[in-house]
Amino acid sequence: MNEKAIQTFRDCIPLFQVLADEARQDIILLLAEKEALTVTEIAETSRLSRPAISHHLKILRDNKLVEIEQKGTQRIYSLSLEPSVAMLKDLIGIVESECL
Repeated sequence: MNEKAIQTFRDCIPLFQVLADEARQDIILLLAEKEALTVTEIAETSRLSRPAISHHLKILRDNKLVEIEQKGTQRIYSLSLEPSVAMLKDLIGIVESECL
């Protein structure tokens, strides 16, 4: 396998680790459905506490899966999946060309 393939796999590891958590999966799916929500609105639909939701949103934000818009005192979270989707498409392309 070539160096680009190996590096692409390795570049995807943090994304896979973030996406492996069920709470973060739930948040992503909720934001996909509702488009933009506050921490309080997300917590109202979850079994997790507000601080736990904030923790997961920070991880998602640090990995560029969500973005924040400040409206007054509220922080509105929405999905920002384009960079991650592009990375996964690169990985799929490499797997198709190198491994199949």
